[in-house]
Amino acid sequence: MVGGEKTRVPAFDFPVIEKTFKRIGTRDVKLYMFEPAGEKKKKPVILFFIGGSFVKNPQSPAVFQHQANYFASLGMVAICVDYRAGHDEGFTPKQAIADAKSSVRWVRKHADELGIDPEKIVMCGSSAGGYVCVSSIMFDHLNDDPHYQQSQEHIPNALIIFGAGMDGVDIMQRRYPELLDQAKEISPFHNINKALPPTLWMCGTEEDTPTIPHGLYAQNKTFVDRMVAAGNEIIFEEYEGMEHGFFKYGRHDNRYFHQTNARIADFLREEGFINKA
Repeated sequence: MVGGEKTRVPAFDFPVIEKTFKRIGTRDVKLYMFEPAGEKKKKPVILFFIGGSFVKNPQSPAVFQHQANYFASLGMVAICVDYRAGHDEGFTPKQAIADAKSSVRWVRKHADELGIDPEKIVMCGSSAGGYVCVSSIMFDHLNDDPHYQQSQEHIPNALIIFGAGMDGVDIMQRRYPELLDQAKEISPFHNINKALPPTLWMCGTEEDTPTIPHGLYAQNKTFVDRMVAAGNEIIFEEYEGMEHGFFKYGRHDNRYFHQTNARIADFLREEGFINKA
């Protein structure tokens, strides 16, 4: 039990290795790992961060399990990340951001044990998970691990984002009004600077949120354009007519699930993370 509420029990259809990367009180925050076949060392690693994590009954990390299974088949260690979310008592997005940093640090610190290359770490986030990933890279002051306050070990070597709200003011107005006085400080949209690693950003043209109908796409494009102007290396790809979460397994007869997986794989080959076919 966490704060009197039941924790999620992720339902994975594939065998996974569970690792606790952080403990908050009695709360074990875990990684669910998919290992590729073979004994090759210095493997690249990709960490998946789910969306929908700011609501009271958030999704399970297993939502990304089919993507994780695919990238494990390409020789990567693929990880579905559990991070504190709306089901945790007293939760705010700041905790999720701190957990994202901790997950990357833990993986990098345990590189030899995991057989991974500490300089080939990829973060992939969708929706709220995308906001968490970007914020974990951009905001140094959000951290709850005193041992790493001055460390850059939480910065991934590449980033992949599916449509994600970047306006922290909008997010806090809708869900966490108690953080409104800090909203601009934790809003990527209001803190444009050169901060991100090489990034692939995929977004449907019909993505929206309750407060910006059909406008989340425009927010994503504006943010990316401004970040590119600030010197960030970001590839922005549009999916015409597609809604929020269009890439998920089971939607659109898996057409976009396969298409986005292939595009991510191409991006990672171009960046030298996985071998070219």
